[in-house]
Parts: sequence; C-alpha cells; structure tokens
Amino acid sequence: MASVGGGSCDLLSFSSMLGRYVVTPAVTIRNLPDEAHRALKVRAAQHGRGTEAEMRDILEAAGRQTHRVNPGTLLSAIGRGAGLTEADMEPFDRLRDGTSTGPMGFECSRSTLTSYPSR
Repeated sequence: MASVGGGSCDLLSFSSMLGRYVVTPAVTIRNLPDEAHRALKVRAAQHGRGTEAEMRDILEAAGRQTHRVNPGTLLSAIGRGAGLTEADMEPFDRLRDGTSTGPMGFECSRSTLTSYPSR
C-alpha cells in the first residue's frame, strides 16, 4: 500500500491519481519506402500540417472503429453457429433476475482499503 495525502490507497488507485503525468506513447516506423514518405509529405502539405501531425491523424483515424461489434450480437452469432436454439437458452433466461448493474466504481475509501491484504 502507498501512503497518499495522509491516507492509504492501493497502488492501482495511487497510479490513477498520477494520470496527469502519463507519458504518451511514441512509435518508430522502420523501412518506410521513400515513395510512401514523399506521399505523406504531400498529403501533410495539402492539409496544412507537418508530416508527423499527418501520420498521427492517419493513425488516430485507423484506431477509431467505425463499426463496433455488440458483445451480445457476437455471442448470439456464436450460439447460432453452434446450432443452439431459443429452447436451449431458456434455462439461462430463467436465471436472470432482470436487474441491471450500475457502472463500476474506482473510488478509494477506508472500507475498500480494509478488504485488501497489505503488502
């Protein structure tokens, strides 16, 4: 456990408090063909920014998913692929109580601290 501001928190909570000091990742691209580098420079100039900013924009756009898969839809497709029917799923439906869960909390409080073994 780490001591923070006179109180104790587990290391996960402590590290989240330091979020403002997180270093952004850097990427090195090796063996980029000259033609691709020239094309990036031209594209960057067309957008009025530097090559690094252009590459960052391209990577950010590639990282954003335009179509996210719903986990329930994926599980349903797996079930259909396995030949499961609605009748096969009925016992699971009876087990559900119908209440939804709230969002997960990450607060650091005395009650949660006492439940963790000390290190």
